[in-house]
Amino acid sequence: MSPERNSTRPAYAAHGLIGVLTPQANTTVEAEFKILLPRGFGMVNARLTSSKAHIIERLVDYADTLTAQCRQFGNAPLDTLALAVTGTSYYLGPSREDSLVEQFERDGIGTLVTAARATCAALAALEAKRIDLISPYPDELTQKSVGYWISRGFSVQQVVSIKNSEHSFHPIYALSADASDIALERCALSGADAVVMLGTGLPTLHAIAARTHWTGPPVISCTLALAWQAISSCAQNPPDKDTLEQWIRAQHWRHKLLE
Repeated sequence: MSPERNSTRPAYAAHGLIGVLTPQANTTVEAEFKILLPRGFGMVNARLTSSKAHIIERLVDYADTLTAQCRQFGNAPLDTLALAVTGTSYYLGPSREDSLVEQFERDGIGTLVTAARATCAALAALEAKRIDLISPYPDELTQKSVGYWISRGFSVQQVVSIKNSEHSFHPIYALSADASDIALERCALSGADAVVMLGTGLPTLHAIAARTHWTGPPVISCTLALAWQAISSCAQNPPDKDTLEQWIRAQHWRHKLLE
């Protein structure tokens, strides 16, 4: 962000303020970010909106209109922008996603952290190459996701799908906090280096906090990875394994989850 925008620190974000871009019907990101953010860091949220009827069309539209969507933040003194949607990255692909991030820097819009790239950074910090995926997505989006992770250099060992009732208000956002428990148990002995709970709409923090001492591979979610890297960006520190493992162990956020 420009020096002018960071000249005054907000009262509730002395260490950093994150502008979070959330899909229009997502009911999970804001709640999990408020639990995950350490003391002294704050967030303001903007809704990614699209008039497109189909979820795939909306995901592509978010990328096409992202610069305009950021205008919702006005002149808030943001330190980092966090794109809290993974499906857009799947349809952009790595090359276009990387170009989008570079464009934001080049045009002076700000530092953009995407949920998908943050997840890649978390997996790299864990030295994880073989991954299991827990997917709440429709089949088409799940397959697009698999292709994305493979193109980023990861080997997908297995995909465990979570399905919701057809009568819920949304196939992903209406999932319960314990929906991933059974799926995670299928990953305990898979031999993967890490388990990724996909998407930013799936509630994940209860499942992660419950497995801080389990014998299976490390469990991360796209939302946890996004918050972790956004904080690193605000502090202008490279993301590192020790800090990530503290986040995975819920050291600074477990008490807020229990509350």
